[in-house]
Amino acid sequence: MDLTAESHSIPLSDGNSIPLMGFGTYGDPRKTPKGTAYESVKVAIETGYRHLDGALVYYNEHEVGQAIREKIADGTVKREDIFYCGKLWNTFHPPKLVRPALEKTLKTLQLDYVDLYVVEMPTAFKPGDTFYPRDENGKYIYHETDLCATWEALEACKEAGLVKSLGVSNFNKRQLELILNKPGLKHKPVSNQVECHPYFTQPKLLEYCLQNDIVIVGYSPLGTSRDESWVNLKCPPLLEDELLVSIAKKFNKTTAQVALRFNVQRGVVVIPKSFNPARIKQNFQIFDFSLSEAQMKAIERLNKNIRFVVLPMWSDHPEYPFHEDY
Repeated sequence: MDLTAESHSIPLSDGNSIPLMGFGTYGDPRKTPKGTAYESVKVAIETGYRHLDGALVYYNEHEVGQAIREKIADGTVKREDIFYCGKLWNTFHPPKLVRPALEKTLKTLQLDYVDLYVVEMPTAFKPGDTFYPRDENGKYIYHETDLCATWEALEACKEAGLVKSLGVSNFNKRQLELILNKPGLKHKPVSNQVECHPYFTQPKLLEYCLQNDIVIVGYSPLGTSRDESWVNLKCPPLLEDELLVSIAKKFNKTTAQVALRFNVQRGVVVIPKSFNPARIKQNFQIFDFSLSEAQMKAIERLNKNIRFVVLPMWSDHPEYPFHEDY
C-alpha cells in the first residue's frame, strides 16, 4: 500500500473510507484558551490533515466546525474531502437520546452530516444535562447500559443520512461481540477507537478486529499528558524510548514521527493531538519514509501491555471495559 500525504485512506467495511492520519481535538476545557481548537484545526487542514476527531464532550466542537467551514469557504477543501468523527457521550445512551445528541453535534458544527459517529465509551451514565453526573458524595451516577438498544438508535441515524459510518470506542472483545452478534444487526461497527502506541500495541484486539473487518483508530498514539487523575504514571514517557530515538536518528525524524509511522504502516489509524502549530505540521510528515520489517518487529517488541489511559474513576462501572484482557 503506497501511502502519500495526499492519499492515505483505507477502506471501511461499509464501503466508505477513513484517512489513516487524523487530527485529535481534545484539550482540557479548564486549561485550553478559547480559540485554540479553531486555530489548530485551520493549521491542520492547511497542513494536509483531512480526518478530524472531535466530540461534544470536548466543549470545543463549535470551534472545530467554524474552522472546517472557513476552510471550505476559502476553497482549501470541499466538505467531501473532510472526514469528521463525532462521539456519543455516556449520558446519551438511552435510544431516545441518541439522535438528539447527534443533532446537537451537527448543530454545533453547523454541518449536515458527520462521516463517523462512535459510542465514546461502553459505560452509560445517568441521562440529563450534566456530562459527569455525581451524587452528593461525589460518586459518579451510572445508568443501566444496553449497548444493543443504543446501537439500534445509531443505525436509525445512519438511515436518516445524519452519519455515513458507525463505530465504537473503548470497547473490549466481549462488548464488540454484543453488537456483532445482535439479532437483526443492520450496520456493523466499522471502527473501534482505543489506546494504541508502541508501549500498548493491542495485538489481541487488533487481530480480533482484523478478523471482523473493524478498523482500529489509535488514540494517544504518542502516549499522553501526565495528568495523574486519569493517566497511569507508572508507564514511562514513550517518546524518550531508546529504540525509538535510535530509529528516529537513522531517518532524521522525531520519535513522534516514528511512533506514528509504526501504527499507520500496520493499518492502524492515528489521531495525534497537538495545539502547537510546528508539531501539528511535524506529526503529519510521516509519508516520506517507511520502516523496515525488522524495525517494525523491534518496535512491536516494545509492547509493555500497560495502558496510559486507565480511567480509574469509572472502574466500578459494570461495563468498565479494561478489566478483561482485551
